[in-house]
Amino acid sequence: MITSGIAFPKPLEIYTWNWQGHRIQYTVKGQGQPLLLIHGFGASLGHWRKNIPPLAQDNYRIYALDLLGFGGSDKPALDYTIELWRDLIRDFWQAHINEPTIFVGNSIGGLLTLMLLAEYPDLAKGGVLINCAGGLNHRPDELNWLLGLIMGSFTKLVKSPVTGKFIFNRIRQKQRIRSTLYQVYCDRTAVTDELVELLYQPSCHPGAQKVFASVLSAPAGPHPQSLLPKITQPLLVLWGTDDPWTPITGSLIYQERAKNGENTTFYPIEKAGHCPHDEKPDQVNQLMLNWLKTLG
Repeated sequence: MITSGIAFPKPLEIYTWNWQGHRIQYTVKGQGQPLLLIHGFGASLGHWRKNIPPLAQDNYRIYALDLLGFGGSDKPALDYTIELWRDLIRDFWQAHINEPTIFVGNSIGGLLTLMLLAEYPDLAKGGVLINCAGGLNHRPDELNWLLGLIMGSFTKLVKSPVTGKFIFNRIRQKQRIRSTLYQVYCDRTAVTDELVELLYQPSCHPGAQKVFASVLSAPAGPHPQSLLPKITQPLLVLWGTDDPWTPITGSLIYQERAKNGENTTFYPIEKAGHCPHDEKPDQVNQLMLNWLKTLG
């Protein structure tokens, strides 16, 4: 068992895998149909700590990994893109799973799930989207001129060798992390010291600031609307109703698919924010298990 300085619950065994010369951290638990869990921006496989054991107990083999640049995985100075992580996950699947898999993603992990289902259909038996992001970053046409100007200026400051480290060190303070979580979690009791530590520890790595700056200025990637017509596998879409980052209005395209009988099941998660799998894990786990049983 390998650890990285981050405190994980005892049931999670942590391993490493070499990808293109970079160390990738992952976990696997259980036996049966494989599920691969993909975290969101700034998170890690530890964000699934409330989901992995219950899912693994029900005859599923659960994989989760830290995307390159996050968690306990390496943080090289690269141009980070959604396509880079897509290729990482594809290669991880080939190396460790190599059979049709259910991909489960939160936020940008949801967008990665859509990309894998659309672009590599032989890899996927189905997908679960949890408050799926519309892109890695906002597209220019999605911002009014003033917000676009503010975001552009902020990105330049973060990337600057003069101001970048100063800004990042302020953003990653534990109290600021907690304050941000309070904005996106409805239930403040779910914002525990353990959760704050899961987000804080990786930010202490010397390469974390450059990763943050690169991701902040990366292309948005494909839009879900361009991917969905290519997807024939079953989809389960779960959405926290009180998410300020990916508002539930963004789920309308999935609700329409469900109404039109396009192999899509949709459930709103009431009084939950951007990460309902962590905020309301019992409800999310049960909805996932119920849906998985319908796939045969």
